[in-house]
Amino acid sequence: MSGPGLRVPRRVVVVGNGMVGARLADELARRDADGVLDVTVLGSEPYEPYNRVLLSDVVAGRTDVAAIGMPVADGGNARVLRGTCAVAVDRDARVVLTDDGGRHPYDHLVLATGASARVPAVPGLGGDPGALPAGVHALRTLDDAREVVAATVNAPRAVVVGGGVLGVEVALGLAARGLATTLVHGATAPMDRQLDDEAGAVLRAGLEAAGVVVRTGVRPGEVLVVGGRAVGVRLTGTVPAAAPRADPHEVLGAGLVVLACGTVPETSLARRAGLAVDRGVVVGPGLASVTDPRVFAVGDCAQPPEGSRGLVAEGWDQARRLAEHLVSLAAGRRGPAAGAPGRPRAHLRMPGEDVGPSMAVRLGTLLSSRAPAARGVGGRGVDTRGTDVVKVKAGALSVVAMGRCGSRRTPVAGERAVRLGDPAAGRYVEAVVADGVLVGATCVGDARVAADLTAAYTRRTPVPADPAFLLLTPVMPAAEPASSPEHMPDDATVCRCNGVTKHDIAACVTDGGETVDDVARATRATTGCGSCTDAVCGLVEWLVRDAPAREVRPETPAVPGRHG
Repeated sequence: MSGPGLRVPRRVVVVGNGMVGARLADELARRDADGVLDVTVLGSEPYEPYNRVLLSDVVAGRTDVAAIGMPVADGGNARVLRGTCAVAVDRDARVVLTDDGGRHPYDHLVLATGASARVPAVPGLGGDPGALPAGVHALRTLDDAREVVAATVNAPRAVVVGGGVLGVEVALGLAARGLATTLVHGATAPMDRQLDDEAGAVLRAGLEAAGVVVRTGVRPGEVLVVGGRAVGVRLTGTVPAAAPRADPHEVLGAGLVVLACGTVPETSLARRAGLAVDRGVVVGPGLASVTDPRVFAVGDCAQPPEGSRGLVAEGWDQARRLAEHLVSLAAGRRGPAAGAPGRPRAHLRMPGEDVGPSMAVRLGTLLSSRAPAARGVGGRGVDTRGTDVVKVKAGALSVVAMGRCGSRRTPVAGERAVRLGDPAAGRYVEAVVADGVLVGATCVGDARVAADLTAAYTRRTPVPADPAFLLLTPVMPAAEPASSPEHMPDDATVCRCNGVTKHDIAACVTDGGETVDDVARATRATTGCGSCTDAVCGLVEWLVRDAPAREVRPETPAVPGRHG
């Protein structure tokens, strides 16, 4: 019972402590200054939340496991129970039951259960990610990444099944570790969901130059297993006419097989609870279940009306919207936020198909620019525009695609596409323009042009009258790199995934931050795709070193710690 001036906190239970569930808890903690919420997060994994986007970097050896941690909710009214699996939801009693016998009552329940790795129906695999033969691994969790890395020690040959973004990154990473690596993909070229045939051919050439053997137009017909351990993969042809170099009956010897075949939304808990489930948990525009308005779903497990590409930034946008709604609702505020979460920002682009993407189809890239970021409450929200930018993290091989791109793009009246095909130089660029702005782009082999196109796309910058200039000429004034931070304007965006500017980082240092870890906790910089880590590190070092009133001890250098 509550009297005047006494407010009983509303109980919010979040099932899932992955990238979206942890982000929601953090968004709630940052917004709930008045303590109107009592938040419980149930995470089935025993670890603190980590950045799944960087697991392929761990496999490649570019990032250490200790460097992919994410900020945790540290509000006084939030608690995170790691290694605790939700097994049932009693919607009548509004209680979540866990595998340790716990009962967690809720006023609002949020499902952020994510997705599991898709295991193709191939003889020798069994179809269950948890019961694969030795030597066969999916790549979805931290444990998966550790097992793949351990397997590289004694496996001189590897086969990667699936040539999407994750498969390309993993194949390049394994080749860089010295393994004889073959990438197997059923379509005519890798990354066929993002690239047309010409761009795919340039990517293929780049893969082969890096030591990856590419087999397209074929699929695994059988994983050969001897004594419970994988020893190879037998191929079967699907479109051999389009890929004459592929032998449809080839047998590839391999002691390591990595499955990069996309994901399946984890909906079993929702289904057992009697919630409407299609491919994912069916939710309305406000992210509430169409079956029960007290239950919400966000991230990979959710199926909103506008569809989803499975991008991390889309899930982060949902977390931001839902956090604003729940805090406003608990505080009794009036206005749009108190009714339902806002709709996705207009710049989000969703596909019409219902095929799930690879886990690695992900958030946008870094470009320091003068244009101010569009951020949420308190300047710490996600820059949600351009959340369909796909970037391959593969060292020197640059591949970026965004918006209306690739062979699946249907021409629309008023659109104009210009292309630069330069296979001899390993370069392909396409820009799609409509109504004076960039609505889509593909860039293989030119990181600088890719960064400029990304900035133009996410900012909706007016393009030149002749869009051919987009193919070679920088389209926006870029700030100097962090090695010359004095030349960077304060509103230069350093971390595009989280909309963090130079001013935000400088303010953190002024408030006492001395390391990249400190900046990551305060601003979330470096916790997205990880491509800004070097820039943030250099900027923090410069800010700390030149701070007139601060003494810096040698034993506290600003180097990447938990964050990628």
